[in-house]
Amino acid sequence: MNMSKEKTIADQKREELFAQPQNGFDRISAQEEAEMTAYCEGYKAFLDQSMTERQSVETTIRLAQAKGFIPFTPGMTLAPGSKVYQSNRHKAITLAVIGTASLNEGANICAAHIDVPRIDLKPNPLYEDSELAYFKTHYYGGIRKYQWVTIPLELHGVLIRKDGSSVTVSIGRDEGEPCFFISDLLPHLAQDQSKKALAEAITGEGLNILIGSRPFSGDKGSERVKLAVMELLNQKYGIIEADFMSAELSVVPHFKATDIGLDRSMIGAYGHDDRSCSYAALDALFRLETAPYKTAVCMLADKEEIGSEGVTGMKSQAFDTFINDLCESQNASLRRCFENSFCLSSDVCVAHDPLYPEVTEKRNTSRLNYGIGICKYTGARGKSGASDASAEVVGKVRRAFEENGVIWQMTELGKVDQGGGGTVAAYMAQRNIDTLDAGVPVIAMHAPMEVVSKLDCYMTMRGVKAVYEMK
Repeated sequence: MNMSKEKTIADQKREELFAQPQNGFDRISAQEEAEMTAYCEGYKAFLDQSMTERQSVETTIRLAQAKGFIPFTPGMTLAPGSKVYQSNRHKAITLAVIGTASLNEGANICAAHIDVPRIDLKPNPLYEDSELAYFKTHYYGGIRKYQWVTIPLELHGVLIRKDGSSVTVSIGRDEGEPCFFISDLLPHLAQDQSKKALAEAITGEGLNILIGSRPFSGDKGSERVKLAVMELLNQKYGIIEADFMSAELSVVPHFKATDIGLDRSMIGAYGHDDRSCSYAALDALFRLETAPYKTAVCMLADKEEIGSEGVTGMKSQAFDTFINDLCESQNASLRRCFENSFCLSSDVCVAHDPLYPEVTEKRNTSRLNYGIGICKYTGARGKSGASDASAEVVGKVRRAFEENGVIWQMTELGKVDQGGGGTVAAYMAQRNIDTLDAGVPVIAMHAPMEVVSKLDCYMTMRGVKAVYEMK
């Protein structure tokens, strides 16, 4: 007996007229899944080599040079297919593949950021208290302070000696190296702390890094543990305490990127925001086998987590200077280039977490495994501080994604009055560049370990590549 039921007219109309969200794993082929797995292995390796923005730039240059990219020099001869990059003070980087069309017709840009919430050392960090040595710190970006206590930590950065020489510091990443630690109260004595609001239980000034306890031998003077620590640093790096004043040293979690779940469908790591999108922008550029129609530009910026300020942030004129130099090589106008360009502001978005459903509006929040999340507007509450893309811009990207088999979804950053945030989109739009936010959905954003879907990471790369190839 045939139990099948013919579709009613209403069923047919639902299929034709209703949006039909579908889990990406129900849509991808076996070949795509294999490509996704390979892509994510490369992404995890990138994460493990890029704990700070400086390390991200170093890794990017190494990968780019292996793909035939060369340093850009103003005035150099460029032809369609030329591959160039320019580092901005070792903390941001812009790469380009020159297109066949004049830059007067614009460029296709993907802008992401490589800075990540972290804990920085203060200019005078080293002190001793009760025969324990500590570093004083100042946190960077929007961290939840309580998440950073009682986890293993690494130290990375650079010191500039008074003679101008540079010293690179990296402690805790490699096997066998020591790590660092921020203490917390034991529950037996934490009744007063437990009564405080979550944001107040751990203070910014309380995020002091425990770095040593062994006193300098054969000495009865003061600060013997501090002296012993300074002696170790001097032996390893040739520095003195005053060198901390001209240093950039950051403390980050001692976590390596790892598969999450019995099905290995997710990745847990520090720095998905925004290196999941930075790597997607970079890898997509590497996959351009021939010269695109429009010049493809990958911009990996610093300082997004603190408002895109400074010479290495997206507000800097450094980006304008790079594009202007490209324009001058073609006798093109920077203003014409910008007004005819498109920018995908590739930053992560919040994924719906069923453990905390009260902060998101389910119909308009991204979900893991549903692809790259398009965010028409960011900002807070009444779209304050948002770059609100036009319907035409969203339609253009939607069409590019559909034509290239990119799995995508629409999203926003939580419920209207719950909070909000921004990206580099507003600063690209200020340059008269049509801009749209899109990126990887993240669970536990800004935590020492965040979680993303492998499928969403892969589809973000596919989405960026589709944008690079737009005409």
